[in-house]
Amino acid sequence: MKHLKGIFDNFLLKLLFIGTTPFFYLSGMAQDKKVEIDIGLNKEPVWYQQPWAWILGAAIFILLLVALLRGRKKE
Repeated sequence: MKHLKGIFDNFLLKLLFIGTTPFFYLSGMAQDKKVEIDIGLNKEPVWYQQPWAWILGAAIFILLLVALLRGRKKE
């Protein structure tokens, strides 16, 4: 207890303690108690969920692959 008495003898430390205690108490009381969950469900699928996008991407990949492999056989 001797150590605590020495700490609280300082006026600035007392002022800091007295000033911050109500702030933390009020900030704890100000917390919102209700829970709001907002899940945005889009009825319309995103572009990468569309089958045509995957088919088009695969077709472009195959064409690029064929073009690259064909270019190496020109020796």
